[in-house]
Amino acid sequence: MSDIRKGRQKYYNIFSHFYDLFIKMHSHNHGEETRKFLVNSAKLGEKNHPRVLDICCGTGSVALAFTQKHPNVQSIGYDFAVGMLHKAKQKDTSGRTQFISGDAARLSFADNSFDVVCCSHALYELKNEVRTAALLEMKRVVKPYGLVLIMEHEVPRKRLIKILFYIRMMSMGPKDAREFVKQGTLPFQKIFADVTLSHSQSGKSKLITCSKT
Repeated sequence: MSDIRKGRQKYYNIFSHFYDLFIKMHSHNHGEETRKFLVNSAKLGEKNHPRVLDICCGTGSVALAFTQKHPNVQSIGYDFAVGMLHKAKQKDTSGRTQFISGDAARLSFADNSFDVVCCSHALYELKNEVRTAALLEMKRVVKPYGLVLIMEHEVPRKRLIKILFYIRMMSMGPKDAREFVKQGTLPFQKIFADVTLSHSQSGKSKLITCSKT
């Protein structure tokens, strides 16, 4: 592991103690709405024991939301920061959600393993080559007719808020984070056979739905 990666891992281990509070302040009470939108968009319906993988899961809110919505789901949260996973396990009062440490660019799962693979508000924080590798890995592990769901922030329309948004991009993501966000669905269309775009009710987030067949 490179020194830069070790540094980022240490940063997120420390940040895990404040992460949920930060997200609550940033989302302005829209966090639950956004998670419901993502979970409902998975269209698991009455599938028998579906498997869901949440990459860059942070403190596990999305993985846990799948568990709460679908009693028969096998929901797995995946993150490289042990501190984040520790907080996620503390929140899992039912003990039904798995949390695994690993690299988003090298997933430790077999091909065609999951009905749904998702990643929420995290891809922009990865470097371009790592981001592409992570998307290819998502495509590899999702089932042929499964879905890859990518939730990202909408670019704010108001000028001041937009400036603050891009400052956050520069401080928390790589140099190409702004360009990645501005490209919309193009990076996903290069990898997946079918890509559609939808928006949360609040307009704070956008959902890119991808399938490989």
